[in-house]
This record gives sequence, C-alpha cells and structure tokens, in this order.
Amino acid sequence: MTESYPVVRHTLDNGLTVVVCADHLVPEVSINIGVSVGSRQEEPGQTGLAHLFEHLMFEGSEHVAEGEHFAELMSHGGRCNATTSFDRTCYFETVPRGAAELALWLEADRHTRLLPAVTRANVDNQRDVVVEEKRQRYDNQPYGDALVAMCGAVFPEGHPYRHPPIGSMEDLQAASLDTVRAFYRQHYGPSRTVLTLVGDLTAEEGLHWAQRYFASAPQPGEELGPEPPGTLPLSPLTEPHRRSMTGVVPTDRVYLCFRLPQVTSPDYLPCAIALDLLGGMSSSAVHRRLVREREIVIDCGAAALGLVDGTSLAYVVADVEASSSVEEVEDALCSELARHGEAAPREEMLAAAKAGAERSWLESLASTEERADVIGRAMLTHRDPDYVNTHLDDLRAVDAEHVATVARRYLRPESRSVLTYRRTGTAA
Repeated sequence: MTESYPVVRHTLDNGLTVVVCADHLVPEVSINIGVSVGSRQEEPGQTGLAHLFEHLMFEGSEHVAEGEHFAELMSHGGRCNATTSFDRTCYFETVPRGAAELALWLEADRHTRLLPAVTRANVDNQRDVVVEEKRQRYDNQPYGDALVAMCGAVFPEGHPYRHPPIGSMEDLQAASLDTVRAFYRQHYGPSRTVLTLVGDLTAEEGLHWAQRYFASAPQPGEELGPEPPGTLPLSPLTEPHRRSMTGVVPTDRVYLCFRLPQVTSPDYLPCAIALDLLGGMSSSAVHRRLVREREIVIDCGAAALGLVDGTSLAYVVADVEASSSVEEVEDALCSELARHGEAAPREEMLAAAKAGAERSWLESLASTEERADVIGRAMLTHRDPDYVNTHLDDLRAVDAEHVATVARRYLRPESRSVLTYRRTGTAA
C-alpha cells in the first residue's frame, strides 16, 4: 500500500488555484507556481517569449529590485529556480518555514506587478542570456540540437509543438518591448496559474497565505487572451521520414521518432511502458539483442515526452558501434519494433518495467520540492492534484495486451521519423 498524500485544493475568487500538501518532517516549505504558458502558446515569428519570461521574472518587479529575489531567499537559506516547457512555465523555491511568507510576497509581486520592471534594457540583457544558453546547451553540445530536429521531424509546419521552448534567436532579436509586454498580459493571470505549497504548514495556513498575498493584488488579466483551442491528435506517420545531420559528435547516432497520444490519453501510459520494454531498461529488447548479443550498438535508450495538446513525442535512440553502420543499426531497430508488436510482453518483463516506473515515480515524490512540482503539474495537466495519489493505480493496471496494442498502433517501423548523426571529426 502506497502512502496517500494529504492534498487540499481551493480556488480563489480571482481564479487562482491553490493546492496545499502538509508534510511536517522537515521545517521547510516548497512553493511551486505553475503557469499554463509554454512554447505551444507562441505565435509564428514570436517564439522564445515564454522562455524569455522565465528569465525576466528574476529581473525585478514593482517593489523588488533587480537580483533581489534571489538575494533575499538565499540570505534566508532558501533556493529558487524556474523552468519552461512546451506546456507550462514553472517558478519554484524551497525555504525554511519562517521565510515562507517572504517568498510568497516576492512571488505575488512579480506575478502581478512585473511590468514596471520589463524595460528595454532588461529585455535586451536577458535576451543575450538566452542566446548564450542556446549556444551552450544546443549549438555547442554533441547532439544538442536533437530535440529541435525531432520536433521538426514529427510535427508538421504550423503545429504548436513544431518548435521547442528555447525558440528562435531571430524572433527574440526582433521582438519589440510592446510585443514582450503584450505576451505577459495575454498569458499571465490567476486563472492560468496554480500555486502549490508542500511542507511544514497546515492546509489552513497555506490557504490563508495564498488569500493574503494573491487574492487582492492587481492582476494583469484585463488583456488575458482566451485559452488556445486544442489541436486535433496527429495520426502516426504512414511512411518513414528521414533527416541526416553531420557534426563533431562522439559516435554516429540513430533516433527513431514517433507520434504518441496526448499525455492524458488512456493509451499514453502503456506507450511509455512499451518504450521502456523496447529500449529504456538494461534488460530491454534493444539493449539485450543489439548491445550485448550482436554488439552493433554501444548504448541505447527510449523515452516518451508527454504533451498536453493532442499529440506527444517518443523516440528510440542508439549509438552506433564503430564497426557497424547507421543503416545496419536502423534496420536492426526496425526489426525490434516489428517484433515488439507481434506478441504481448512476458509477464516478468512487464513487471520489471512497471517496477522501474514505480521507483522513478516514488523518487520524484521524495523531496517536498519535487513533490510540489508533481502536484502542480498534475493540476495543470490532469485538472486533478490528487493524481499524485492515483497514478500508481493507473500504472499497476496496465496489462500486457494493452502494451502490445499500443506498440502495434504507434510504434510501427513505417511510422518512424529517422534522425541520424554522422561523425565529421573528433568531439571535444
């Protein structure tokens, strides 16, 4: 029997959702503010703005000077950061209990009074930071542009997931101050926001603090745009697509990319298990046959990237042994895909995959900071913070036949989009 976390949910009059999960083991409070805005909300020619705001949020607000947010929390023994994804932007901090109200005041100021600090100088400064981040994480890393290429391979022109959260540097260079401010007004507002509090507090305290710091604050919601309409699910590809890239990489590499159902679909979790069985575990089919037995692959992996709007992304990746070829490895991977859908997985293999997924899930709940993120994401994605308590039931209910069925539907060889890297020199 898995422990059930006490989750209390409340919606303020202004539309802000508050979720509190008490945990008195350590005298600290983790605060997670998830905003339902990511790269999928960006307009053509205005990519990268969601990620830019992740940075601008630390540049000050009406009553907080530039750099003061970090400095104040760190001076009280806290830590803070933020992330941007396809579907949401998340701001989070963990502080000693005595600094929780300070952290909430700081968050309220920047989430409701940011625009006075959004100046041309700050925008230019943080745009340069984003450009440097792209150079380090995408342009100058071996295989660093793989996600960009996979999105382009799986999602058609005009699709909201066609571009990743880092965005286009050309778009950011061209963005006017009015465009940047308008993006904030259109997407940041209480009805798009989930405040999650986990740690040494009671539900009554958490709701009281949320009411005190967020309920009466002026909101930028007058220009809040409507939620973007949902995108229809994309069917699996009917024939292979192919893109070949060259670069200074350690080994030749093959990615097989696929379209999966959206993360809330009943088929998504069986797809994730199917991918683990295919290449995501040390006992997976690809690792067993291509790495250990045939020795044509150095290492392999497989993963599902669960997305909210219609279609998710999956990939199987293999690093090619020097004595083998990209073509040989691709053919071998396709053979494993075909074999994968022929019969239901053996019960012991399915049990191993589910046990690994369960372990990862429980590890993600171990700290208050990660638990706050899981609960906040569950509220934004599934509209149910209690998903933190029910997910394992869903995982344990996945059966072998369902796994085989989704493998035959979504992970067929002919549904692949192939991305290959070939070496042109020695990686640093």
